[in-house]
Amino acid sequence: MTATRADLSPAPAPPSPAPRRWSPLELLPPLSVLVLGVVLLRPGHGLWFDELFTAEVARRPLGEILSAILHGEGVTSYLDGVPPSYNAPYYVAAHAWLSLPGLGTDTSLRVLSLVATAGGLALLTRAVTRLAGAATGVLAGFVGAASPLLLEQAVEARSYGLAVLATGATALGLARWLQEPPRGLLLLGLAGAGAGLAHWYGVTVVAAFVLAALLLRGRRALPLVLSGAAAVVPPALLIGMNLLNGTGGRNAEHLLDTDARMAGLAVAAWAGGQPAFLCLTVGLAVLGAVRARGIRVVGGAWVLVPLLLLVTAELVRPVYLPRYLLTGLLGLAVLAAAGALALPRWLRAPVAALLLVCALLASAPMAERGPRERSDELVATLAGVHRPGEPIVAADQRSALGLDHYVRTLAPQLRADVVLPPDDAPADADRVWLIRRLIDGVPEPTDDDEIMREAGLRRTDVWNYSASKTHLVLQLWER
Repeated sequence: MTATRADLSPAPAPPSPAPRRWSPLELLPPLSVLVLGVVLLRPGHGLWFDELFTAEVARRPLGEILSAILHGEGVTSYLDGVPPSYNAPYYVAAHAWLSLPGLGTDTSLRVLSLVATAGGLALLTRAVTRLAGAATGVLAGFVGAASPLLLEQAVEARSYGLAVLATGATALGLARWLQEPPRGLLLLGLAGAGAGLAHWYGVTVVAAFVLAALLLRGRRALPLVLSGAAAVVPPALLIGMNLLNGTGGRNAEHLLDTDARMAGLAVAAWAGGQPAFLCLTVGLAVLGAVRARGIRVVGGAWVLVPLLLLVTAELVRPVYLPRYLLTGLLGLAVLAAAGALALPRWLRAPVAALLLVCALLASAPMAERGPRERSDELVATLAGVHRPGEPIVAADQRSALGLDHYVRTLAPQLRADVVLPPDDAPADADRVWLIRRLIDGVPEPTDDDEIMREAGLRRTDVWNYSASKTHLVLQLWER
């Protein structure tokens, strides 16, 4: 029998499953991260340096923010070497947020991150639900909400909440396209650009989703490849601008060289260093990548592609900080949830419950964490002991930012006596209050000590303000 042309043509791909309807259960993960976030915010600790930088930039007029971003300039004299060029879109978003009525406080900046994180988890839950079912989607959202690395960043006034939001929207765009092409292309392109602009490591997740589409749809994925390529353009332009204005290498000294241990360090950071949660997550993620239907390709790419790209980049220069990998590590929550629900039916519920319990136990110590910086307490002390006319000198950049911010918000009566870098301590005062940062117990080097000693001043009292990120001291110098 002779084969016809139709007989020899490739068989059509099986139709994608119909998209699942939205369920109110999908609201539980974002609600849980909101509840956990409120618990972490209740102590009301003051902002630390990175958050203070956000507050300082975001309160400025929009034109001033954009000019500083474009030219790579600081917004104050003591921040001259720290322009808001990287994560620039976040500062614009924070400025818009603070412009809303009733949202001008420090806490509101942290709330922006928390609300954005909750939105990102809602979108992630919806995306995974469409691809693998409601049980997997909701469990993935819960695991993400309870994980230490995500919770830590969800309550800080930094860009990671917006990065999670954009990543969740990108995943939903991919899910829509896989099931109802060409739907989802615009969402993937716009949200993918947003993820890269919130933090440029988000581009690695966009690359992961493009690879997943190619593996699942082959040549038919060309429209999504083009959408993903378009999403990379805005972050690339932002990076190019920073290279041109001379800020391309800023903060590079904080990046770590892992000596090819990045994957292990990243997963440990995601699990808060807790062995039980770490082992269970990795074991279930491997099972999910092997056996989970509907999500294993997307989840596997989500975890592996960002890690492989960054391990390759590490051959050229250090690139590792745990929080920088947050959006890629969200894939671990997806794969671990999928692995738990790929087990025999009688094991699924107890293993899913165990996974959530381990996540919560790993995050539990955060409820008792102390402040990262205590500039607010230091300024409150100053307000009680300072006499009008006595100079209050910030010896270094971190001290200056905390002093400047909290004098403005808590003790404006001190403003006339504040001395900020690059100005030095005055030599003609009888009493000087000096604020400085200690690094490994040693003051950050400045010339203020020499100036005051030559003026006949000596240190007579010290107040210590130790914290997990910054150790500040308040010194009283007198004749």
